[in-house]
Amino acid sequence: MKSKAIKGILIACTISLVIACNVKKAESTVDIEEIKKEIQAKENEFAEVYNSGEMKKIGYYADDAVTYVQNSPPLVGREAILEYLRANIDSLSKDNRISFKTNEVFVSNDGNQVVEIGYYKVVDTDSNVINTGNYMTLFVKRDGKYVSLRDMSATDMPVELK
Repeated sequence: MKSKAIKGILIACTISLVIACNVKKAESTVDIEEIKKEIQAKENEFAEVYNSGEMKKIGYYADDAVTYVQNSPPLVGREAILEYLRANIDSLSKDNRISFKTNEVFVSNDGNQVVEIGYYKVVDTDSNVINTGNYMTLFVKRDGKYVSLRDMSATDMPVELK
């Protein structure tokens, strides 16, 4: 009797294990290619506004965003980031044009967070490349739109020693 009970329990455990292993994970309903296009459109809009010099129109950053720029402490908050961009626009982009290319996106299962890996290029008025580099941005969806919560970039250009 005891042997039959143990066999029954073992069979029940085995069946439960087989069923648990065969349960399909819920399919993700996010369209990664569509999100990549949406992020690229945000980058294009950022470049357009930045190149125009009208920094107040940038809707790219969350209010609580943090940006890590080279040779500087982190910039905390949307207003601090915009102030930095405004203060440096002449030295960084006077008559220069920046562009961004989204290379990869890593999207959360619910589509509410996206990590973007991208490439940027700055050219002068004659289309000569004067700076290139890479960046990484964490976007979060707020009020139905992606905004940058964290970002950082690094130039590919060699450091000039004085």
